Amino acid sequence: MSTLLALDTATEACSVALLHDGKVTSHYEVIPRLHAQKLLPMIQQLLSDAGTTLQAVDAIAFGRGPGAFTGVRIAIGVVQGLAFALQRPVLPVSNLAVLAQRALRENGAHQVAAAIDARMDEVYWGCYREIAGEMRLVGAEAVLPPEVAALPADAAGEWFGAGTGWGYGERIAVKLSGQDASLLPHAEDLLALARFAWERGEAIPADDAQPVYLRDKVATPKSER
Repeated sequence: MSTLLALDTATEACSVALLHDGKVTSHYEVIPRLHAQKLLPMIQQLLSDAGTTLQAVDAIAFGRGPGAFTGVRIAIGVVQGLAFALQRPVLPVSNLAVLAQRALRENGAHQVAAAIDARMDEVYWGCYREIAGEMRLVGAEAVLPPEVAALPADAAGEWFGAGTGWGYGERIAVKLSGQDASLLPHAEDLLALARFAWERGEAIPADDAQPVYLRDKVATPKSER
């Protein structure tokens, strides 16, 4: 049975989760600006509590963004360091997808408009539908002004709003069945998504682990002009 480690530092929350011997354990704290100091001790404590070691880990999953630039970089640095040392593959997971998966777990939401405050008067935005327990992206993730955010063209039924981007809720013209603007990504939900990816054989070498900021995609065409 596989042992998977998951970690996330892309927002104010810092969290780790472990699948070992078929059991999931996790640790989650909202600790802005303390991720770099806290992450490795949290991982060590989680492994110790589960009675295992890093050497038993088959792959490491991480929140690859979008989120805070510094936070995403911390996750990438730690994951690559551990994965290189262990010679293990990694599983990058979207932080917007993690939010949607958490809304499924905690709120029973099967269609989620996930939004993270991107600062600069913009939100990171992605819409997700649940298929066989996995929240899957509908369309594309984007960074955009709240007024431009929209549900997929084929949207029907109830949609739940999850994430800090819903702090701009009065400017987002989307009808919801409910929302939680305080929701942050949790490594337990990242781990759930990573398990699906692992079973599909989607793990990649640590060298290929890249952050996804979304703003890069917007800026690239301009820099090429």
